[in-house]
Amino acid sequence: MTSKCYATIYRYNVSIMNGVTGNAVFAVVLAAGSASRFGSAKQLAKAQGLPLVKRVVDAACGACGRSVAVVIGHEWRAVSNACMPFHGFLIVNEKFATGMGSSIAAAVRRLRHAADAVIIMLADQPLVTAAHIRALIDTWSGAADEIVVTAFADTYGPPVLFPRACFAELAELQGDSGGRQLLNDPRFVVRKVRFENAAVDVDSPADLDVAVASGMFLDHRGTQRSEP
Repeated sequence: MTSKCYATIYRYNVSIMNGVTGNAVFAVVLAAGSASRFGSAKQLAKAQGLPLVKRVVDAACGACGRSVAVVIGHEWRAVSNACMPFHGFLIVNEKFATGMGSSIAAAVRRLRHAADAVIIMLADQPLVTAAHIRALIDTWSGAADEIVVTAFADTYGPPVLFPRACFAELAELQGDSGGRQLLNDPRFVVRKVRFENAAVDVDSPADLDVAVASGMFLDHRGTQRSEP
């Protein structure tokens, strides 16, 4: 795996601590893809004046402070500029074209010695809030066998908190695998935090137009609650 990391990771002064367990949790924003269905780099598409990636990065930073990594690849210079101001760090995944699995693997390989858990976030889920990311962190007990997912509609998915026990598998992901196989692995307990606005992802310009026209970006604080 080829990747470049534009920062140094310090375990004790660049990590958000779970309030209950004291474990270090890092948010990872996946923003490396070429977005072929969108027709351009959708990370850079704007809603109410802000690039989608900036909205997601701000949510991550609002919950995790400087403990945020943004994985970039396609048009990485423009995407990194769109994140500014940003006080976390950037990871360039030169194999981004192979799928999101390579971006997750690149991030986990960089973070595995500093993090006790990572929260995988997508740059095309612009309604995810800092409050929801904090809810994922607060719901996690700190157990190595506990994954916390976001529930919405009749399914669940990202943002997802993966504990350290998942890192070996995540660091080897390839292709379009996002680690969903771990959610069905009997070794792990899966806890859920409901957040309906996570259902809004932007795959096409039409999706973005609908979301903007609906007024979703004017007030997207949302609500969340833990589920057993």
